[in-house]
Amino acid sequence: MKKKSTKIFILDTNVILHDATCIHQFKDNDIVIPLAVIEELDHFKRGNQVINLNAREFARTLDSMSGSALFNGGISMGKNKGKVSISITRGLSKEIKDIFREDTPDHRILSSAVEVQQKFNSTKQVVLVTKDVNLRMKAKALGIYSEDYTTDRISSVEELYNGRETVEDFDDDMLVKFFSPPYEIDAKKAFKKTGIEVVPNKYFILRNANRSVLAYLDPELQVLKKIDKSVVYGIRPRNSEQTFAIDMLTNNDIPLVSITGKAGTGKTLLALASSLHVRKNYRQIYVARPVVPLSNKDIGFLPGDIEDKLAPYMQPLWDNLKVIQDQFSESDKQNVAITQMVKDEKLVIEPLSYIRGRSLQRIFFIIDEAQNLTPHEIKTIITRVGEGAKIVLTGDIYQIDHPYLDSQSNGLSYLIEHFKGQKIYSHINLEKGERSELAELASNLL
Repeated sequence: MKKKSTKIFILDTNVILHDATCIHQFKDNDIVIPLAVIEELDHFKRGNQVINLNAREFARTLDSMSGSALFNGGISMGKNKGKVSISITRGLSKEIKDIFREDTPDHRILSSAVEVQQKFNSTKQVVLVTKDVNLRMKAKALGIYSEDYTTDRISSVEELYNGRETVEDFDDDMLVKFFSPPYEIDAKKAFKKTGIEVVPNKYFILRNANRSVLAYLDPELQVLKKIDKSVVYGIRPRNSEQTFAIDMLTNNDIPLVSITGKAGTGKTLLALASSLHVRKNYRQIYVARPVVPLSNKDIGFLPGDIEDKLAPYMQPLWDNLKVIQDQFSESDKQNVAITQMVKDEKLVIEPLSYIRGRSLQRIFFIIDEAQNLTPHEIKTIITRVGEGAKIVLTGDIYQIDHPYLDSQSNGLSYLIEHFKGQKIYSHINLEKGERSELAELASNLL
């Protein structure tokens, strides 16, 4: 059998909306974009969501390649790169009509894939790339090889860095040193011959039969520093994980922080309380979350004006802020300070799409529900952050509302895997729920 050379990848609309730069991720293979995809992208041009920005960016990319060759043989994307072309089909192919009958964008994309496969199957493997699992199943039913877009997919969730480690039977002579100045020990000596993974800003529970210490690895000094429990704006940590989270959130030397955990572990509450605790170091506290409508319904289905439509998505953030305020009486200066900060827009809670055009210098920027962002969206946000800013991403990588993301392909998981080991980054996974015994039980059993 003759060995097939390069492949031909046919891209679905959702791949482009997921990553506007996707055509540059296929090495020397050729890219075919069905005209039905271009038509679908046209519906996404208007708006401020990231998918709208991606649609416009991709349109500009294709426009820069303008020429008849784009519809006839393809245009080279550069040295050692393949060609990109647009496939025009005139209605549905006979194979598609016989099986599916209904004329839809998905079926037109399938029809393009059938035509390309019939033309090139003897020399090149044809692959339909889509994040829609149902479309992948339809393609396979037609004998067309199909796969997910996996360029930004992490290898394993089970092996994802959790930011902390417990060390049992720790040397008591070393442990004692944490209780007198300078409250730290040499990291290399502490972990000599132990095989423990030493990562910058990693957190440890060090203990033996006599005592225990919470510590973190200072990446500059290469020492383990003792950590004490800190109360931030009336919120007291209830376990070691929350103590670690508060430490990284209030550490000005760590500008990028991620916190994962199931519902009720305190991710958002700790981030908000910590931002208020260190607010004097920043020009503004900005709290946002992506708007991902449930049941795949657009916010246009909801009643009211745009503010009314967005209110349900933002309410959980306001609820967390109310929990913090309730730690103090109405006349308490810390309670009054929060109300005044909101009034003066020193504390802003808005949908993430509103970030466009904002200055991100000296801002404590909290992104809640970050698991609903794509890797490309995460990159876009972080690369816009200016000097003196701190960005905090919180979320549960197992609770994703986005129809085309999962625990391995979401932006939060991608960030954790790729930033692990960087001196300016710290991460913690919160496991213990602190809402109530009922909430914890429901989270574990249901």
